[in-house]
Amino acid sequence: MEEFAGFPASDGGYGGRDGDRDGPSSFYVDSDGLQRQIDELASFSDSPAPSVTRVLYSDKDVQARRYIKGIMNQIGLVICEDAIGNIFGRWEGSEAGLGAVATGSHVDAIPFSGKYDGVVGVLGALEAISMLKRSGFQPKRSLEVIMFTSEEPTRFGISCLGRLSLTDHKFKLIISNVINSVWSNCIQIGIVTAIAAPASIKVEFEGNGGHAGAVLMPARNDAGLAAAELALAIEKHVLESGSIDTVGTVGILQLHPGGIPNVRDIDEKRRNNVIDKVHQSAIDISKNCGVVLSEFKIINQDPPALSDKSVITAMEFAAKQLNLEYKLMISRAYHDSLFMARISPMGMIFIPCYKGYSHKPEEYASPEDLANDVKVLAMTMVRLSLQ
Repeated sequence: MEEFAGFPASDGGYGGRDGDRDGPSSFYVDSDGLQRQIDELASFSDSPAPSVTRVLYSDKDVQARRYIKGIMNQIGLVICEDAIGNIFGRWEGSEAGLGAVATGSHVDAIPFSGKYDGVVGVLGALEAISMLKRSGFQPKRSLEVIMFTSEEPTRFGISCLGRLSLTDHKFKLIISNVINSVWSNCIQIGIVTAIAAPASIKVEFEGNGGHAGAVLMPARNDAGLAAAELALAIEKHVLESGSIDTVGTVGILQLHPGGIPNVRDIDEKRRNNVIDKVHQSAIDISKNCGVVLSEFKIINQDPPALSDKSVITAMEFAAKQLNLEYKLMISRAYHDSLFMARISPMGMIFIPCYKGYSHKPEEYASPEDLANDVKVLAMTMVRLSLQ
């Protein structure tokens, strides 16, 4: 079990059950219990271990939901579930009318992924609440753990499906998750300052390739070559943006119906400028290759999100009090928090994972890093709850 340093008396007046500056001995992270829960949740899978597959609303997903609600019930949270399937576990504060401090993530998993992504954000949050309850802490604002429905696009091809029903809630939101990139060994916590948002487009070229040998090159109008040229143009325009934060990929390349590029950035104007250049390149390429640009469709064009300064400050305070090395960083992955930022202050905590793996059976976070995550999360919730 990982001992927690406790809260200084100057932080909102909370110094432990008896006002002890170092906090009560009951303030610890149950690392063994947390790892056991992670392993048990991983057993609800439609693919063999060590991989995890949990598609939205499948039998295994329903079992996982039941498991999460069981833990919420064990630690005394008030549980409710909305029409789309988001699950809420609330610890009522002394001033329950104030906006809650919410945290959480998701437990659905794409086929043959790992057991940490998203799951740490839910089970880690429940352990943080358990830790605060053991310590005798009493929240001012209610504390709430949210298990979002379908962060992954496994059922309907739509990411972050659960956010569609969360338009009227008022939260100070924190999302806990796993880092999907490698950092220096000295970095123990990542504090997210911004979340990049993608713009996805579908491009369709129509040409006439003909027989592989019989049709000579001057007479060929190859749609596949036009798509390949556009893929290179996407790379060129992304690199021309002048920012390392602009990323572009070709996610699917098929002769029928075409290419689906994805461009994302934390700067919406810069990202959209790349999309405009890609569109112009598609027009130019179609003329040069003698093919028809039959479709250039923007599938989605979500705005990026910035973490709220008050949440960042609370996270930095927690990391400093715990003597943890931390780094301000950008999330380039899609998260529920990208959309939650539209209705409430938002922040994210990242922790290191093995080789930066995510969505792979090999993804792994050490017990020490998991404990650091829970500690920072708990201390951040305390600070925000008392504001």
